[in-house]
Amino acid sequence: YNIAATTAVATPIKAHTSFFNRATPSPATPPPPSPNSQMKELPGYATKFETVLAGEGAAVSMGKRVTVHATGRIKESGKTFWSTRDPGQQPFQYRAGVGEVITGWDQGCLGMLQGEVRCLEIPADEGYGAAGFADWGIPAGGDLLFEIQVLRIEE
Repeated sequence: YNIAATTAVATPIKAHTSFFNRATPSPATPPPPSPNSQMKELPGYATKFETVLAGEGAAVSMGKRVTVHATGRIKESGKTFWSTRDPGQQPFQYRAGVGEVITGWDQGCLGMLQGEVRCLEIPADEGYGAAGFADWGIPAGGDLLFEIQVLRIEE
């Protein structure tokens, strides 16, 4: 998919090429990082991140109510297990930095600016762990890739 301008944000978001739209050898394999990948370490965590599109204005910080578009894939297979962009889905809201979502997401989104698009590479131990999440098809020990777009940040 291609993230385009959205009415949920006061300022338009520029269209960009999705992290997940990068060329892949086959549909069954996960998208590789770009040759110029800027995946960075998240201090104190094994999760890595890459800023795909810069944002501006308010930043995600602990306790803020954040509304995002998100797409999650299983790193090993490339299979999408959840997307707020699927028909019938809505943007997702959570309170940042307080454990309402998996650790890699919670910590990986701190500091994002409104409108920013970030890709997260989350190892199993900062995702759904050794058990996985069978209801979504996430295997035991499955690593995850998320593309997250911050739409709104509120108190």
